Amino acid sequence: MARIVDLSKTIEYKKEDPWFMRIKVKHKPHRKAFMLIRYFLKLPTKLFPKDFVGWADDAIKKMGVHSSTHIDAPWHYSPTVAGQPAKTIDQVPLDWCYGDGVVIDMSHKPDFEEITVDDLKADLQKNGVMLTSGNIVLIRTDRDKFKGADFVDKGTGMSKEATEWLIDQGIKVMGIDQWGWDLPLRYLVNEAKRTNNPDLFWQAHLVGKDKEYCHMEQLTNLSVLPAKGFKVAVFPLKIKGASASPARVVAIFDE
Repeated sequence: MARIVDLSKTIEYKKEDPWFMRIKVKHKPHRKAFMLIRYFLKLPTKLFPKDFVGWADDAIKKMGVHSSTHIDAPWHYSPTVAGQPAKTIDQVPLDWCYGDGVVIDMSHKPDFEEITVDDLKADLQKNGVMLTSGNIVLIRTDRDKFKGADFVDKGTGMSKEATEWLIDQGIKVMGIDQWGWDLPLRYLVNEAKRTNNPDLFWQAHLVGKDKEYCHMEQLTNLSVLPAKGFKVAVFPLKIKGASASPARVVAIFDE
């Protein structure tokens, strides 16, 4: 019997979310189906099944592919990877999306301090974890507890070098439980202006121009997972030509 831990956010409208993150779902109650059945399907009321109350339906009216818990495709970072066309989300191999999970605990990192290669190695060594090709690496920051503007504008983030190092270990899919993979975007903008450094902005994402990989953002519940000993499944919707997709990410334990 498997135990499954949900690592995904609920897809729902939240007033406290910044405007660009807000999701709108229209819920259609059961009684609305009567109109469809009577007038479009031409079924007389007397022929409705006994105790039939209609069917519920719903429509997602507004939701970006990078809203809520999602996985980015290589196409999101750049149109090419090492000179070759980058994969869109429908082209990402499904065998990348299921594998042995590893949690690297970076919850001690303060806001706006990037995660380094040494940080990753130290936590792996502490927990006796050896990365192998095909692992799905989850970076725990505990920023999934933040709400509203704090969720977007605070947090740690992966460095370019740390992202490259994970890819070099054979990791194709990795993820984080904060808004973005990099340090917070507004912070990076301000730092790029302050230091006049054109290599600073979106540095971890842009590793994907040269090395092929996918990362997940806005994961949850990483704090309840051990460092190893579970599988991760992160299958995206098959959206033609898209740069990302919402995903129901889960950790699976054999018990």
